[in-house]
Amino acid sequence: MSDADARFLYAVRCNFCGSAVEEADWNAWYDGPKRAQMLRLPMFLSMQRLVATGLDRRRKYLALWVVASPEAFATPEYRAQWGFADWEAKIADWSRDLYRAPAGIGAVVDVAQGDALYVASFDGMTHETAQARLGVGRGDTLWLDAVGLDRHAPILGVRRLLRGAAPPAPAGIEGLNETLFERLSPPPPKKLS
Repeated sequence: MSDADARFLYAVRCNFCGSAVEEADWNAWYDGPKRAQMLRLPMFLSMQRLVATGLDRRRKYLALWVVASPEAFATPEYRAQWGFADWEAKIADWSRDLYRAPAGIGAVVDVAQGDALYVASFDGMTHETAQARLGVGRGDTLWLDAVGLDRHAPILGVRRLLRGAAPPAPAGIEGLNETLFERLSPPPPKKLS
């Protein structure tokens, strides 16, 4: 897939370590001012926030941003506002990875209310080790290779599950973290590209 035919999926995973009131305030900030700020940045096209609801729930939050190019992270606008602002001390187990994805990735990760997103990752491994463990993988899952940022998870699998679909049985692959996520908040308006 050439860069002209690709989009890029920016995956931010974390936990929040504060009171329930602080967590509600942080979610309101992330879904409101933070989301609006990020979607005004060059090359940021859409965003979806999700919360872990099944399988491995050790990391509760997932934000998926669709960007047009890895250059989105080199712009002065992005560099001027990077991070969790005043909430940084409350964020734990944080990672940010960038994956090359097909142009239609937004439709895969745009989870409607009642649907779920299956996410599988090999955290903290080399790409070679993760690929060897994955083997032929799960044919029902879209597998993406990390191409930038932390590369905490060198391979990420995503699959949207429509309302009422049975969740997949764990794959039983050593080192594969599998989580079911549901939409945390309404998706923002998509930016025109």
